[in-house]
Formats: sequence, C-alpha cells, structure tokens
Amino acid sequence: MAASHFEAKVKSVLSGDTIILHNISNPRQERILSLAFVTAPRLKREGDEQFAFESRDYLRRLLVGKVVRFQVLYKIPTGANREYGIVALPDRTVLPEQAVAEGWLKLRDDAGRKGDSDEDAQILEKLQVLEARARAESKGLWAETGGRITSSNELSNPQQFVEENKGKELDAIVEKVLSGDRLIVRFILSPTEHVQTMILLAGIRAPSTQRTNPSTQEVQAAEPFGDDAQLFVETRLLQRNTAVNVLGLTPNGQIVADVKHPTQGSITPHVLKAGLAKCTDHHTTLLGAQMASLRQAEKFARDRGQGVYQGHVAPKANAPGELEAVVSRVQSADTLFLRNKAGAEKRINLSSVRQPKPSDPKQSPWVAEAKEFLRKKLIGKHVKFHIDGKRPATEGYDEREMATVSFQGKNIGLLLVENGMATVIRHRQDDTDRSPIYDDLLLAEATAQEEQRGLWCPKAPSAKQYVDYSESLEKAKRQLTLLSRQRRVPAVVDFVKSASRFTVLIPRENAKITLVLSGIRAPRSARNDQDKGEPFGKEAHEFASKRCQQRDVEIDVEDCDKVGGFIGTLYINRENFAKTLVEEGLASVHAYSAEKSGNANELFAAEQKAKDARKNLWENYDPSQDDEYDDTTAATTQTSNGEAPAASRQKDYRDVMVTHVADDGRLKLQQIGSGTSALTSLMSAFSKFHLNPANNKGLDGPPKAGEFVSAKFTEDDTWYRARVRRNDRDAKKAEVVYIDYGNSEIIPWTRLRPLSAEFSNTKLKPQAVDAQLAFIQLPGNPEYLNDAVQFISQETAGRSLVANVDQVDKDGLLWVTLFDPKESKSGDESVNADVIEEGLAMVPKKLKAWERSASDILGALKQKQDVAKVERRGQWEYGDLTEDD
Repeated sequence: MAASHFEAKVKSVLSGDTIILHNISNPRQERILSLAFVTAPRLKREGDEQFAFESRDYLRRLLVGKVVRFQVLYKIPTGANREYGIVALPDRTVLPEQAVAEGWLKLRDDAGRKGDSDEDAQILEKLQVLEARARAESKGLWAETGGRITSSNELSNPQQFVEENKGKELDAIVEKVLSGDRLIVRFILSPTEHVQTMILLAGIRAPSTQRTNPSTQEVQAAEPFGDDAQLFVETRLLQRNTAVNVLGLTPNGQIVADVKHPTQGSITPHVLKAGLAKCTDHHTTLLGAQMASLRQAEKFARDRGQGVYQGHVAPKANAPGELEAVVSRVQSADTLFLRNKAGAEKRINLSSVRQPKPSDPKQSPWVAEAKEFLRKKLIGKHVKFHIDGKRPATEGYDEREMATVSFQGKNIGLLLVENGMATVIRHRQDDTDRSPIYDDLLLAEATAQEEQRGLWCPKAPSAKQYVDYSESLEKAKRQLTLLSRQRRVPAVVDFVKSASRFTVLIPRENAKITLVLSGIRAPRSARNDQDKGEPFGKEAHEFASKRCQQRDVEIDVEDCDKVGGFIGTLYINRENFAKTLVEEGLASVHAYSAEKSGNANELFAAEQKAKDARKNLWENYDPSQDDEYDDTTAATTQTSNGEAPAASRQKDYRDVMVTHVADDGRLKLQQIGSGTSALTSLMSAFSKFHLNPANNKGLDGPPKAGEFVSAKFTEDDTWYRARVRRNDRDAKKAEVVYIDYGNSEIIPWTRLRPLSAEFSNTKLKPQAVDAQLAFIQLPGNPEYLNDAVQFISQETAGRSLVANVDQVDKDGLLWVTLFDPKESKSGDESVNADVIEEGLAMVPKKLKAWERSASDILGALKQKQDVAKVERRGQWEYGDLTEDD
C-alpha cells in the first residue's frame, strides 16, 4: 500500500539529513522528519564533524520557510520513534536525491534493510547511482580537503568582540529564538571560523517565555504574549541569513544588536507594530535616531490596542495643543513659572529632565550655574509649551505639571542636557509624562558626558559667594564709596520686596544689596493675608515683579539710608523703572528725593501723564487740587522781552518747634497750635494709660514694618507714638520713628506695645511734619554736613520759632525760613542766614522757580556768604568752592 503524502512548512534543519516541519495553519504543531536511507555529518558541541555545517547549510538554504510535500517511508520505533521519508519541493526537487547528487549526503550502511517495498528498492537503487557519481566527481562530502570549520559556542571576551565589530554588519544565521527579544545567532566571521552567542534585540523588551530557574528548578510561566512574540520572531528569522549590526554591551556582558531580515529590514519595528514588545529606553544611546522609528511602531500598536496594549486606554489630553506664555520666574534649572496673556501664572516642570542634584557633592556646584544658564536664556521671553502629563502629589511634593517648553524653535530641556546643565530622568515603562523627544534627550546626555560638558566636567565651577552689603549701615557705607563712582552698573534683580525696593545682585562685585528707588514713593503692599496694604500696593508690587523679577538691569547708586539700603536708580531695557512706575500711576513723586537724584523733571512729567490719564492712584484726580501748589510765576504775564516779572514773596507765618534734625539736614517740625495742644492732652492720657499694669501686655507677634505702636524712648523711658520702620527678627529689635517728633532709634521688642485705638493716628495725625530750610544748599562733604546739622540742632533745640513757609511741595514737604521772634529784628536775620554766615551752607547754584522770585532775600544771603568766604569759615576754609564752576 502506497504511503500517504502530506503538506507542511519547513521550520528548521537540524542537520544535513533531518528537518523540523510544522502544520501550515498551526505553527505550534511540529514533527521531525529524517531523510530516508541517508546520513549526514553531525554538528556537535564539542566540535563539528567534517562538512557537518556545509551539509546542513545546503539543506537549510533549500528548505527553510518553504511549503513542501513529504512522504514517510518507514519508522524506527526505538527511542524517539523517528520517521524517515522523502521530501518534494514545488519545483519538483526531491530529497534526499538532490542532496546525494550534490555530495552532501551518504547512503547509510544499513540502507538496504530499511525499506521492504519495490518503490523503496527503486529509490535506493537511484540513490546508489547518484552517490557513485558524486564520489567520482569529488562533490561535497567526497572532497579530499576542506569542511573543517572552527565553531565556538561562547565569546571569551564580549567587550573586545563589540569594540572590534561595533557599527559593522556581520553575516549571521539565527540558530534559536529564545524569546521575542533574545536570539542565539551564529556569526560567520570567516569561511572557517564561526561563533555562536546570545544577543538582545536593540530597543525593545518582549514578554518572557516559560523558563526554569536553574538553581531551584522552579518553572516560571510565560508572560502574556510571551509565546506569541517568540513565534512571531521565530517564523521570520529562525535559520535565516541575516545581517547583524552589533551596537553595544549590556552591564551583564550581553551583546545588543539590530538584526535585519533578508528582505524586510530590521525585525524590531515589525515586532513592535504587532504589539508583541515595548520600547526600552536603555538602548536609546546605542540606536540613536533609529529609536524614533521604533517609538512610532510602538505607538501604532498602542493606538490600536494590539498585543500587550490590549485594553490600553489613552490618557486624556491635558491641554489643547501648544500654548504660549512668558517666563516670569526661573525657580531652578527644571522648574519655571509661566504667565499667560490673561496674567495668570502657573508653575511647570520640564519633562524628563532634572536639575543638578543639590544633595550630590559632584553635581551640587552646578545648581546655581544651571539656574543662571536658564535665567539668561528665558526670563521675560515668550515661549511655547505643551503639557505632557502630571506627576501626582507625593510626600513633600505638590502635584506637578510636566511640560515641553520651546524658545525660538529649540527645546529647552534638550538645550539644558546638551550643555550639561541637567540630567535625563530614567522613566518607568508605564510613565505617561515623559518628553516626546525622550530619545533625543538620552542621546544628548551621552554626547555631553563624552564631551565632558557642564556637570560632566571633572572640574567644578567656582562657587559665587555674594556679600550682603545691606546687612548693616557700616557695610553699606563702605560699598557706597565704590558704587557711587560708577554709572550704569550691570546687575540682576534677585527679589522684588516691594514696588520700590529690590534685592539686587552685582556679579562683578560679588555684591548683594537692597536697592531703594529714589525720587518716588510707592504704596505699600500687604505682607500676608492678614495684613492690609495701601490702595494699589498689591498692583504696584505685582507690576514691579512682572517687569523686574530676575531681569538683567543697570543701577546707579546715589546714597544709602539709615538701615543699609542703597538709594538709586534702576534701569531696565535702558528705561528708568521709577519713571515707568509713576507713568502707570503706581507711584507718586517724592519731590525732595527726585530733586536730589536729578530726575525730577522726567518724574514730574510722568506723574502728570498718569494724572491726565486717571491711572490707578490718580483715578479720582481733580486738577483743581494742584492749583495751590503752582509756582507764583506761572500765572504772571510776560513782558515784551519775554521775561516774567519778579513776583512778591509769599508770607505764611507759623509758630513751630523743631523736634528733630536728620543727618541730611531735613527737619521735623511741630506746628504749635490746636494740634500741639491736642498732643499735650494725648500724651498726658498716654502716660496714664501705660501706668496701668493691665495695659502692659506686649505685641501679639513680631512687629511689622509700617505698623503703628507705642514705643518706650530710651533716653527718658517715656512712652510715645511710633511707627515701625524696620524689623530685625534675629536680634528681636525694631527701628521705630516717633511720629510726633520725627526722631528714630532701634529698640528691643520688649519696649513696644500695641497702640490703642484711642491714641491712633486717625484720632490725631502725626504732629511731626517734614521741612527743609529754604534758599540754602547744605554741603556735600560729609564732615561739613555733619557740622551744619549740629549747628542747626543747637540753634533750634527747645526754642519756639516762627517759620515762614516759602513753598509746600506736592508730597507735603515744607520749605521754610526760621526766625527767632526774640532775636530776629528784620527779615534778613534767620536761622537760614546764620547757617550761611557760619560757612555751613551756600546759596543754591540752581534756583527753583519760587526761589528766584525772592531776589531781596537771595541778595542778603549772598552778602553773608561773601563774608563767610572772606573769613574762611566752615566749608570755605580752603578757598572758594564755586571758583571752578
């Protein structure tokens, strides 16, 4: 009875005489078939027999992956119950006939005893004829030489192998598929040298197949889709000729490579598209730009829910595409504050990058450097950003939005990594907040490491230590000498304390100072939710923060205040920021300070502009309120030669008492009258109030700047009304200004009490008003100025005087001429004239409009000045100061 014919697909060739077939529709159903009547040399671990590889390779090239018809002629029941038969290809090639004819198979010694039918006898006879011809022609196994191949089953030095072959495409045969990402390949190094080793497919991680733990013999089940991944690769690569591109080595010494199918290219994108593997970040630096195509293949499977992505639900989009914003603050090299067009601010973290770790001794020196790198690039710039995901809140961290930020088309995270100013986060496989250019980041990091850029440089940057010169008045005065000589000093605004007060860093001096804007007064903002600021204080503070925070600026320093603050001008984009504040109606001009700084004209013009536009502070502005302050010359008609006639000097006499003379010569006056009578009554009640032990309770907490309190004056241990100017939390002391007298001092918190409502400044306004001696200019030299202040103090201390108010500035400052009613016989005899006569002041070189109108007074003062010059008094002791003008 004739044997049946079957169809099957050839999975692999075990040796020159044995093949593995599988069911065409079910690849997992396999059977082994040996070719009838013949034998081939054996491939052995300890060493192949001669021509064993060539014999198998002949059959491999002919059969693997092909659909064949086969017929079983006989079986040998012992052992494996092996079947023997013949195989026919579609082109009518028949095996073993063809292989015997080519000399790659020999007839078995017992071939005659294997078949018992006439058909078998005919086949055997034909094979004998073919074998005799092949032997005569020295074909295949019958060749006298060759067939000796050195084949090793392990690499003695994988590192050396990779270094020698990295980047090369090596010819190889896939001998075994262990799983979807692990293969055993035979590298054909030369016709006579082969090496077999395991490799990992670069860029992917496939689910594992069933495996046995060698130490415990415990069987570990396959992961979902593990067998499918193995079968997918096996049916496409097993025993195929491939080109293997060796890329690198894992930390465990395993070779990582890209394996290319003979016609379809790299196998990995196909595995990913089928959903039978996921991308692994570990090989990104080895694959380079090729990783992008793998990510696309992975996305293809993920979007369709294929394979390992079955049931995958795509995360909801957090934001509608790309948005635009302005960088308002750089918190660190990976954290930014962005402000949108509506003015709303949000904090974002750069996706997949991390600033140098402050806790790592090698990286910590780069923390400030990286932040400064980002600040210079981005602060105040328009950027585009896209939210990639959210990092949920954890212990010690709030919820964080991870975003990709680009400036002028350049990804900021990538820019940081390229320059060695940040490292790349190693994400978990399921992290959804990774950067869309994660592979580029990994490649950039590897390049930065190789080129030793930034934090990968063995040499750490020198740490910049800023000295705080506003820490004390002594330090401030020392630095003032240096800074006041320079113009437009480059600086960086480190912090905006208020609309007119900034912490400023001066890198070239390694200096940190508090800068107070001269010429203006900005409304005070609230310190906290419980504190109440002045109207438009919050708006002014926010405006200053938006414009100045972390910006590169230039500063001019003129002077310093009593607490170590530097008074001066801040320029941002070459524009005086004080002027900008005033133009926006978020500050008013402080006339005395503005005149002193030389910016008065532009500041008053800016203020008028804000008033006319009714901006912010001036929303209820009434022009008629300014009439009383207009210069007397403004309303006069001009003469024929265009000059205004001199107006008569205004007379506004008030009884006053000088309560304090400041270091710069400014006065504090009490106007004697109903106010001082009320003050006497108030102080009497105030003393009785504090004698009561029930009212001896201290402040509820640390005093706040601007807060009105009761303060116990050191000199006479008496309680007075005061306002806190500055607070020192470390020393638990505060600087207070006594609002009814104008003097100030630093006292412990223990000498402060809350100010009862019945004594508040709303019940009786502060009695000390600001004043300045009119028609005189005090010395610029600190020594002579000090002499002038002492002289004025002696001349006015404890005396009831009469003040003629020559001018009232818009900020309430009184310009006065002081007379002693007991001694002044004429209008020329005044404290002002006495100061000039002592050589401790001069007639101003630049006169204000209202000063020019008092020509008689000026003439008398100049006469006294001439006498002082001749007699070399005070500042004239070394000659005439005005000669060089």
